[in-house]
Amino acid sequence: MTDLLEKAVATARGLPPEMQDDIARMVLAFVGDDLSIYRLTPEEEADLDASDAEAARGEFATDEQMRALWAKHGR
Repeated sequence: MTDLLEKAVATARGLPPEMQDDIARMVLAFVGDDLSIYRLTPEEEADLDASDAEAARGEFATDEQMRALWAKHGR
């Protein structure tokens, strides 16, 4: 490991855990280790499965529902 990387890691050790995780994700993404960047929680996996099932059944938002959503969020 280079001196600069050693210094960066030493500095990161003093940061809050959330910031350390953010730095770790950036480094992993930079070196191409995308598989270990984020893992879904069981709840997120269940939500994704439900969303995939809705899409497979052709259940999508109507144009009117989308307009209402965009209007609500100022778009």
